[in-house]
Amino acid sequence: MSAHIDSSPPWTRRKLLQFGIFGLGATVATTAIARYALNSPSAIVRVPPLPDDRPDAGNGIDPMTFLRSFETGTLKRENGRTVREFHLTAHTTPIQLNRFTPFITWNYNGQVPGPTLRVTEGDWVRVVFHNQGGHSHSVHFHGIHSAEADGVRPIRNGETEVYEFQAKPFGVHLYHCHVEPVTRHLGKGMYGMFIVDPPEGRPPADEIVIVMSGYDLDDNRGNELYAFNGIPDYYLDRPIPIQQGQLVRLYLLNMVEFDPALTFHIHANFFQVYRTGRTLKPSEDTDVITLGTTERHILEFQYDYPGRFMFHPHQDWIAEHGCMGNFEVVEA
Repeated sequence: MSAHIDSSPPWTRRKLLQFGIFGLGATVATTAIARYALNSPSAIVRVPPLPDDRPDAGNGIDPMTFLRSFETGTLKRENGRTVREFHLTAHTTPIQLNRFTPFITWNYNGQVPGPTLRVTEGDWVRVVFHNQGGHSHSVHFHGIHSAEADGVRPIRNGETEVYEFQAKPFGVHLYHCHVEPVTRHLGKGMYGMFIVDPPEGRPPADEIVIVMSGYDLDDNRGNELYAFNGIPDYYLDRPIPIQQGQLVRLYLLNMVEFDPALTFHIHANFFQVYRTGRTLKPSEDTDVITLGTTERHILEFQYDYPGRFMFHPHQDWIAEHGCMGNFEVVEA
């Protein structure tokens, strides 16, 4: 099994998925990334370069880089078993939601959403959680694990907790703080995506992550602003570049509190749905899907025509208050 990348200059703007790649090492390319060459002896995945206009949202947050960043942990060999170890640290830090709206977040590793953690089904996972957030926090993972690893016990400020479990089942999951009131901890930003890949992997694709979230600015248990990947309207004026004809695999997660459900819609196209990422075959083909809080799916699509195409919830008030974005389909 092999994969190829083109000879463009090295691309160092983001961390890349490291497992499932043969012969890639630390080399990446501006317009092509090789991943998961499973269904053919060779494959290439084309990703256009990121736009240069990427203002800092505070604390180094960059939603454009976040799209394709996957944390795969550090591999350790202990007592004959391989352990994939991650470190998450709770912080309290400000971000700038727009020109006029600062917001104090509670977060993991200084970013909202937290880093996208990625493993393979069957991996033994260790998450070392350091609480430096000034409040009691925890890390609760969706999936199957023991009670000891369930992350519902509050960890006091200044303390460290270790969660260990075997990653299962494969699919798109999440992690979040489970300290009461949970709605406040999630509304302040304490959540992230947790991807468990099937052992056989998935076909090659340009893989991106979108997390939908809301911001309750006045503590009235209602959201005044909404966002994709942390910052309202970030992708509206800075479209996500994708390649014409390239298969896109979108990992989508709804973390909006106080609104019972959101939809997600892409313009001028349809997508195949892999519900909760728990299947290797799509269950339906549509252009809009409904998600309750913490619901998540894999959506796959490709654009046949170049140009700029919107994506947004079809609750127009939510879209108009920050949950609006564009894909920029680059001509092949």
